[in-house]
Amino acid sequence: MPTWFDLVTVLLLITLSYAALCAASPLGACRKCKGWGAKVRVSRFSGRLKRGRDCRRCEGYGQRVRVGRRLYNLASRLHREATTR
Repeated sequence: MPTWFDLVTVLLLITLSYAALCAASPLGACRKCKGWGAKVRVSRFSGRLKRGRDCRRCEGYGQRVRVGRRLYNLASRLHREATTR
């Protein structure tokens, strides 16, 4: 049976690895369009993939800001506003 120390260590390791991921790559693929930037459909005649309308969630960029990066941006903005006059 794992102890509390083992669980805390694992959670700390997961948190630090996610923070490193957010620092190295702050943008991830949009979950709705899977990074395409638009709804993808299959052409009726050739069977190839065609780009449809732009994705509303990512506005056609195909990328989104990760949750950890949003939290970091919020914390840094609060710190910057509180310390500057």
